[in-house]
Amino acid sequence: MFLRRANYTHPEFRVGLRDFQRLAPGIAAWGLMTGVAMVKSGLGLLESLMMALLVFAGSSQLAATPLIIAGAPMWIILATGFCVNLRFVVFSLHLRPYLAHLPAWERMTHGYLTADMNYVLFIRRFPQPATDAAGRKAQEAYMAGNDMFNWLVWVGFSLLGVALANLIPQSWGLGFAGILCLVGILCSLATTRLRLVSAGVAGLVGVAAYALPLKLNIIVAIAASVALCMTLEKFRPTPSHAGGS
Repeated sequence: MFLRRANYTHPEFRVGLRDFQRLAPGIAAWGLMTGVAMVKSGLGLLESLMMALLVFAGSSQLAATPLIIAGAPMWIILATGFCVNLRFVVFSLHLRPYLAHLPAWERMTHGYLTADMNYVLFIRRFPQPATDAAGRKAQEAYMAGNDMFNWLVWVGFSLLGVALANLIPQSWGLGFAGILCLVGILCSLATTRLRLVSAGVAGLVGVAAYALPLKLNIIVAIAASVALCMTLEKFRPTPSHAGGS
C-alpha cells in the first residue's frame, strides 16, 4: 500500500500527509489518553501494548476496555465493539468504487487503516471516483499518505500513553481531545436532515439509557437511531420525474 514506491513517490502522497497535519494534535492527544486509560483501567502491560498495536479503533477500545475489566460476557464485548464501529460499514460501501480495482489484500489493508478523519479528508479531496488509471493512482497515493500519518500518530502516542500511564494524571482531561475529534466528524458528516435526526436520536437515547450496565446504552442508542431512520426512509416520498406517457 503506502510502502509501494508508486504511492510514496506520487505528489498526492505528500498532499495526504500535509492535509492530516492539522488533525494530528487531536489524534495524538486521543491516542495518548487511550493508552493511559487502558493501563489505568486494569489491563496488563502486554494486553495494553497488543491492543495499542493491533486494534486501531479508539472508540471501541475505550468502550471495550471497562467491559473486559468487569468480566462482561464475550457477546456483550463483541456486540459493543460491533455497534460502535458500524459506521465503517457505511464508509466501506462509499469507498468501494474507489478501491474495487485493487487486489483483495490492498482493499483489506485500506479497510484496516482508514479511520474516520481519513475518510472525511479523502471524500472532500475526491468527491467522485476516478475513471482513468492516472486518477486512480492519485487517489490511492493520497489515501496512503493520509492513512500512514494517522496510523503512525495514533499508534505512537497510544504506546507513549501506555508507557507513561503512571505519570499522566487523568485530571489532565486528555479525553476531551477525543470528544472534539468526534464532534468534528459528526459536523462533517451530518449533511442531510436524516443524518441530523439520526445523530439527535442516538444522543438523546444514549443519555436517557445511561444508567444501563455494561455500557448497553451505546447499543440501545444505535439500535433506536437505525430503527427510526429505516422507518423514515420507508415513508420518504419518491421523487417524481418530469414528463409522462
